[in-house]
Amino acid sequence: MFYLLKKRFSLMLLAVILSGIAKAETFTVGIVPQYEAIRSHQIWRPIWAYVEKETGYQFKIEGAPSISDFEIAYGRGDFDIAYMNPYLITIANNKEGYQPIVRDVARKLYGILVVRADSNFNTPADLDGQILAFPAPNSLGASLQMRQELHDIFHINIHPVYVKSHDSVYLNVTLKQAAAGGGVQKTLQSQKDNIKNSLKIIHQTTPVAPHPVAVHPRVPAEAKEAITQALLKLASTDEGIELLKEVPIQKLGRATQEDYQPLEKMDLQRFYQEPDQL
Repeated sequence: MFYLLKKRFSLMLLAVILSGIAKAETFTVGIVPQYEAIRSHQIWRPIWAYVEKETGYQFKIEGAPSISDFEIAYGRGDFDIAYMNPYLITIANNKEGYQPIVRDVARKLYGILVVRADSNFNTPADLDGQILAFPAPNSLGASLQMRQELHDIFHINIHPVYVKSHDSVYLNVTLKQAAAGGGVQKTLQSQKDNIKNSLKIIHQTTPVAPHPVAVHPRVPAEAKEAITQALLKLASTDEGIELLKEVPIQKLGRATQEDYQPLEKMDLQRFYQEPDQL
């Protein structure tokens, strides 16, 4: 009887240990919703599947119905790993200690202002008093920087509406639900030809370092480095180059918090909205 109890206790202890290991080796990944959820998952799942094979860790992609919901989640520290916009990493670093590990090092991020190609709007100054569509209040190039420059450079008043994704911005402008809309070059280029060809760009914002993949401080240092190395290795392969084009990322390299310091000098806080107030 004592032997059976001892054996049962040993098996229970082993199960607890294995359960803890499995939990420790599974990381949640949050992706800022620039695209519709299904499309975003199609883009990112193969990337994290590669990292799984390289590291032995498991990655669970957790979507968010809107950028605002994503902000609330990362603000609570829900994600172990997150792909977020550049201004959010400055906030996420202060709130939860997220640290950027990789980013596109071949290009800068800038917002674009689009109107219908057949419209009479040719400069932002023409949009005074008009309805403008944005993906979310805190999207960096598409909304925060765009609104800052419309206010500070062009001195116009607009009526902003927030439509949850870049895809929806372009659709709203195409359907004449908004006179113009804020987006970024990469999401415009990924649109179907009938949408892309119906729009024209009339303004671009100041370029900044693009979206990083960032890691929460609870992720062990060895896992953080293994994930970084796996992503960089992926970027060196033909398969990886094609996968990253879908994000799109031209050339993946290491990222640091210093890359995003210029954003802290911009007075974007005037236009930033706390997620629980949205």
